[in-house]
Amino acid sequence: MERSIVQTDQAPSAIGPYSQAIAAPPWLFVSGQLGMNPWTGELVGDRLEDQARQAIENLLQIVRAGGGDAGDVVAVDVFVTDMGGFADFNAIYEEYFGAYKPARAVVEVSALPKGACVEIKCIAHIRT
Repeated sequence: MERSIVQTDQAPSAIGPYSQAIAAPPWLFVSGQLGMNPWTGELVGDRLEDQARQAIENLLQIVRAGGGDAGDVVAVDVFVTDMGGFADFNAIYEEYFGAYKPARAVVEVSALPKGACVEIKCIAHIRT
């Protein structure tokens, strides 16, 4: 099977022994993205809303680097440290995906790397 690493400087570098994404055509597997500023490596703030927007931006930058766009995302997994922000997260998520609704799961977890409050990963089907 053909596989390649997808890397962009428009999203934060991996903070562990993994790639931003792996392309295994026609699939693109994007690693979990935190709400980190790509240039400083720091979280963009403490609020779920700020981190969620940045995490989605980071995710979509990697999808773009892999040759796709938001419409190519077929499945999204979201990890949050407080399910109380679910409605706020949904509103932000809808800003990016609109009427298109990829399959999705949202799971509450006890902690995330760097003390983040949200992490998002996805699978995209890249048209060739």
